[in-house]
Amino acid sequence: MRNKRFIVAIAGALLFGLISALSVSHYLTSAQTFRRDLNRVVVTKVDIPLGTRLIAEQLTVAELPSGSTPTGAFATTDKLIGRVTLSSIAAREAVTELKLAPEGATGGLSAVIPDGYRAMTVKVDEVVGVSGFITPGTLVDIVVVIAPPENSKSRDTISKIVLQNIKVLASGQNIDRPKDDREASAVRSVTLQVTPEQAEKLALATTEGKLQLVMRNSVDQQNETTTGANKRSLLSGEAATPMSDPSSANEKPKAPPVHHAPRVRPVSMNSPSTRPAGPPRPSVELFQGAKRSTVEFP
Repeated sequence: MRNKRFIVAIAGALLFGLISALSVSHYLTSAQTFRRDLNRVVVTKVDIPLGTRLIAEQLTVAELPSGSTPTGAFATTDKLIGRVTLSSIAAREAVTELKLAPEGATGGLSAVIPDGYRAMTVKVDEVVGVSGFITPGTLVDIVVVIAPPENSKSRDTISKIVLQNIKVLASGQNIDRPKDDREASAVRSVTLQVTPEQAEKLALATTEGKLQLVMRNSVDQQNETTTGANKRSLLSGEAATPMSDPSSANEKPKAPPVHHAPRVRPVSMNSPSTRPAGPPRPSVELFQGAKRSTVEFP
């Protein structure tokens, strides 16, 4: 009896050991497979603003699955030291080639100017700068109020949109977009991204007239053709433009309600309600036991 119990105990121990060994082997195989599927990717330790020259203390290496590795990522930090960022990079975010300026680019504002463009700064006040809501990355149109040329038929001062869809590179000395775009900041200058031809127009407009910046929607990239405005066109007035509700932009405009006059129902003179009442007829009450009745005479 004892030998039988001993044999059962040994068999159970061997079975448990075999199951444990198989489980450990399967876990190690899965771990090795997972490790082989990982890629080394350079990520940031802290938030890095736009136009910053990268240093080793800002970077670290993390392991990401092959399917989650972004395109253009770096495996080591050697090639990233000294590169300049073209956009803000959040902490624990992978550093890619698209977020960096070309090798040899200097830091600051010059790193974010695309090829073929120039950066030009103009003075603004609270009104010209749209109450401080113009931030880096905002798109604006530029209106100039200027006197017409000497050979012009009209001598009235005219306002005209001279540049459209111009990107703001910097607001004051800040080249990075604020964390909260709903908060306005008072600045005395903005730096605009313009072509050489646009820079010439902007310089002339700054010297000869008065500038006004007009903020536009970043989605609206259409070119608007205007004739300008003078005193005569200003006093001619303009029809009201209906404002659409953003929540119902895809809905068709509803027609205004039409008020109908209340219908008058014809009334017949023979109707019982309109028949004139005649004089009361003579009547007599009759009692037959407990029964009471009225008899009218013609």
